[in-house]
Amino acid sequence: MEFLTQNWLLITIVVVLLIWIINIYNNLISYKTQYQNSFEQISIQLKRRLDLIGNLVDVAKKYMEHERETLTAITEARAELTQANKVAKKNPGESSVMTNLASSQIALDSAMSGFNLKMEAYPDLKASENMMQLSEEMTTTENRIASARQGYNDLVQKFNEYKKSFPNVLFAGVFGFGIDAQNLEFSENLEQLNQAPKDLFA
Repeated sequence: MEFLTQNWLLITIVVVLLIWIINIYNNLISYKTQYQNSFEQISIQLKRRLDLIGNLVDVAKKYMEHERETLTAITEARAELTQANKVAKKNPGESSVMTNLASSQIALDSAMSGFNLKMEAYPDLKASENMMQLSEEMTTTENRIASARQGYNDLVQKFNEYKKSFPNVLFAGVFGFGIDAQNLEFSENLEQLNQAPKDLFA
C-alpha cells in the first residue's frame, strides 16, 4: 500500500511538472504570436505610406521636370523600403530584419527631406489640391505607424520579459526562444525627418 502511494505521488508530481512546462511553452507561443500579429499593422501602414509616396512622386513629376535626381532618390529608397517591409513581414522581431527595416525608413525619409527642400522652389506644387490631399493622408498614416509601432514594441517587451523571468528562462532556450525579439526603433533624426513633410505641406 505504501509502495502504491509513493508511486501515485511520483506520478502526480510528474504530471504537474509536465502541465507546468507545457503552460510555459504555450505562453511563449502566445506572446510571440501576439507581437508577430501586431507587426502586421505596422506593415500595412508602411505599405500605405509607400503607396502615398509613389503617388506624391507622380504628382511632383508634372511640376519638377528638372529635379529627376531628387525624384529618383525617392523612388530607389522607396523600393528598398518596400523590400525590407516584405522581409520583415515574414520575420517580425528578428534583429537584423528590424534593423534593416529601420535603416531603410531612414534612407527614404532622408530622400523625402531633400525633396521637401527642393519643393520650396515650386509653390504651385505645394498649393496643388493633390499635394494637399496627400499631405493629409500621409500625416494620418504616420500617426498610425507610430501607434502600431508602440503597440508592437510593448508586446515585444512583454515577450522578452516573460522568457527571461525565472523559471521560464530555464526552458526558453530549449523550446527555441533563446533569442530576444527586436523592437522597431527609429532614431531621433528619423523622427525629425518624419515631421518634414507635414510642416512643408501645411
